[in-house]
Amino acid sequence: MFSKGFISLCCYLVLPLFICNVSAQQITWSQHIAPIIHRNCTPCHRQGEAAPFSLLTYEEVAKRASFIKRVTENHYMPPWKPDPHYVGFANERKLSDEEIRLIGEWAEHGMPRGESTEKAAPAFVSGTLFNREPDLVLRMKSSYVLKGDNVERFIVYKLPFELPDSVAVEAIEFTSNNKKVIHHANYEIDDVPDADLYNTADYVDNTESHLDYYQQYVSYRKMMKYFGGWIPGSSYESYPEDMGWVMPKRGVVLLTVHYAPVGKDEEVISGVQFFFKKKPVKRFIKATTYGSGGVGEKDIEPFFYIPANVEKSFKLNVKIPETQSLMYVWPHMHLLGKTFKAYAVTPEKDTIRLVSIPQWDFNWQEVYWFPKLIKIPKGTVLTIEGTYDNTVNNASNPSFPPQLVYGAMRTKDEMMTMIMMTIPYEKGDEETEIKRK
Repeated sequence: MFSKGFISLCCYLVLPLFICNVSAQQITWSQHIAPIIHRNCTPCHRQGEAAPFSLLTYEEVAKRASFIKRVTENHYMPPWKPDPHYVGFANERKLSDEEIRLIGEWAEHGMPRGESTEKAAPAFVSGTLFNREPDLVLRMKSSYVLKGDNVERFIVYKLPFELPDSVAVEAIEFTSNNKKVIHHANYEIDDVPDADLYNTADYVDNTESHLDYYQQYVSYRKMMKYFGGWIPGSSYESYPEDMGWVMPKRGVVLLTVHYAPVGKDEEVISGVQFFFKKKPVKRFIKATTYGSGGVGEKDIEPFFYIPANVEKSFKLNVKIPETQSLMYVWPHMHLLGKTFKAYAVTPEKDTIRLVSIPQWDFNWQEVYWFPKLIKIPKGTVLTIEGTYDNTVNNASNPSFPPQLVYGAMRTKDEMMTMIMMTIPYEKGDEETEIKRK
């Protein structure tokens, strides 16, 4: 016979396991897991979007439960590269420790569905990551055939438009049926009240020279209204209720697409879509590029080149000329990028943390929105720091053996860039929340 003490000891050891098991069995798809998946995964993991499979229904998620458990526990998914301990962002795409635990225990204990009624997924709109149908869609007239000859190409597409009247823009989004072959895309929106929009080439191959670009489209580029772009991993640009820019009544979008080198022919059709506001814009935004291709490019120290078989760090200091309110930052590097950090020091020596990415990944770049507007006083020194790995230890290195790399736009070149979206400062901006849809 067992003593009462032994039985009590067994109960002491087994009871917590029993309680944990019951707790795990109570985790269900309908009550716990579906809200996490639909909020963090489904926006990309659905038909017509970039992710390779759908995660919309119970069946789709349950059959990949072990995989989802693994990639969430090691923080590979959802992809979010900034250091959350350095500064937080309004559009953070990451799971809490509790959410990761719920997914793991649900996957390990039979993936119970819970309620018999399928948990309704959010009403996603096909063809966009935004929350409604676009008001204007501009696309290339026909597919572009990207040759599989391992040559990078820069193609500028002309997308003309004529509207009943000018209109305030709520959001703008780059779209493509084949984003995997695109290194990045830029779009400028030009006000063209008089020039002929149609008797010029639909696109210009700008790979070798910028000359044809200017000859064909020079008459369009006199009144630029906005400049933006897309890089792998990013979604769309949107603006708070009374902030933004105005789409002219008549003009063109000049869409520059940088195609990565590919080994087989690919067909691509891309465009830009717009979402309009009903209320007028009261405060007009401005995008400023710092570093490579922008303000302070020649002031990067040391001189921006990366010898073969070395890791090398660079720094840029730029003084801000006017007091402004900062909405978001948009860092950019290429395949040799290892770490990226940006901060600002005010004339009063206060440090404003902007972004830190300790493990750069070219495939997951994003526009990083602050929860509130950040005041950047006149005379503040913006500092950008970048480290690059041009060795064989970098699995993303495009050259083997490693080659000398200079600063330029091709994939095998490098950049150290950050775009800052700002508005002129007004008193009280520091307490203004950025409500991004």
